[in-house]
Amino acid sequence: MKKRKTLIMGAAGRDFHNFNVCFRDNEDYEVVAFTATQIPNIADRIYPSELAGKLYPEGIAIYDEKRLTGLIKEHKVDDVVFSYSDVPYEYVMHKASEVQAAGASFIIMGAEQTMLKSKVPIVAVCAVRTGCGKSAATRRVCRILKDAGKKVVAIRHPMPYGDLVKQKVQRFETYEDLALHECTIEEMEEYEPHIEQGIIVYAGVDYEAILRKAEEEADVIVWDGGNNDLPFFNPDLHITLVDPHRPGHELTYFPGETNLLLADIVIISKEEYAETENIIKVKENINRINPHASIIDATLNISVENPEKIKGKKILAVEDGPTVTHGGMAYGAAVLAARKYGPSILVDPKPFAIGSIKETFNKYHDIDKLLPAMGYSRKQIVELEETINQTECDVVITGTPIDLSKIININKPIVRAKYELEEISKPDLNSIITDFITPC
Repeated sequence: MKKRKTLIMGAAGRDFHNFNVCFRDNEDYEVVAFTATQIPNIADRIYPSELAGKLYPEGIAIYDEKRLTGLIKEHKVDDVVFSYSDVPYEYVMHKASEVQAAGASFIIMGAEQTMLKSKVPIVAVCAVRTGCGKSAATRRVCRILKDAGKKVVAIRHPMPYGDLVKQKVQRFETYEDLALHECTIEEMEEYEPHIEQGIIVYAGVDYEAILRKAEEEADVIVWDGGNNDLPFFNPDLHITLVDPHRPGHELTYFPGETNLLLADIVIISKEEYAETENIIKVKENINRINPHASIIDATLNISVENPEKIKGKKILAVEDGPTVTHGGMAYGAAVLAARKYGPSILVDPKPFAIGSIKETFNKYHDIDKLLPAMGYSRKQIVELEETINQTECDVVITGTPIDLSKIININKPIVRAKYELEEISKPDLNSIITDFITPC
């Protein structure tokens, strides 16, 4: 039978997972290319033969998504598999139209098709959008399980932006492991908070291999989702976060609505900063499409160690990059800290931005008076440092989950804004998770 020529659209994560689970060693398909978007510097690479398997001795080329139509025609592609997340439905259908017009079928793989089965219980923490407070919720879940005496391992959604062979299976237990694996800022933002609370975290490229390694040292595995993507493992307990600051997005972004439909528990986070009418709207949407889910009201408690440094000062707010770029949030923990502990004046860093940081502002033109902590490469980290140091301000507030001063040299006083999830309704996470692990 003729093999179906297939192209996978991705962003260095879900695309590789879909290939590994459904297409690697599958004689019915020939994957002719990946395309890449959303993340800087991930195109013009090769998905290597060591990961692609025996059918691809030369590996598989990764191209910029801008070449999509040309690649479909050049390779006579039959099927295009859409494999990335946190995009509005309208965007997905525009891509479908482009694919159809070029002569191929547009495919979105089913959740069950790509979820691996685990030998130990899985708690999945996902979201309907980037920036809902998912990382804080994951930390809270890990603490509850650890306090209950369980050996907990977190597995993070992939961020393989470097050498893919070296990143096949990554294990992080110490700060030295972050340096060993040459982590980007984006990776450290996700791994370092787990390390701080004594949780081992795995990540990488091959999630079958990662899962089997994690099972060897875990009573319970916590899936730490990325963007608003679906879990890579079949969860025994599926937790989804929604954001009352973006009401309605839980129904209009791919694949966030699927996470909402699959959820056993829905957490409405950041309620202390949200309008009451928006909280009500989000609850109505949850009850309408997933009436069986338990709903937890929650806040993200923001704190700083030196609040006196903020009041009356000119502040540069440095925020988590994905949250305020493709996540579309107008602010993060740094801005909220400036408001909480001010009054203060937020400084616009755009006039001081250089290189790829300036390009980020040009691409995401809705970003206002804050600086995304972009750091997908060593060069970009240097440009972030220079942008911060050139910005005319009194104090830098960092709203990222890591200590930026360990990575870059900042020539101004720094205040870290930290945030933790706190439930304000019953039943809370502790009671639900305690019930969940009782039979384990």
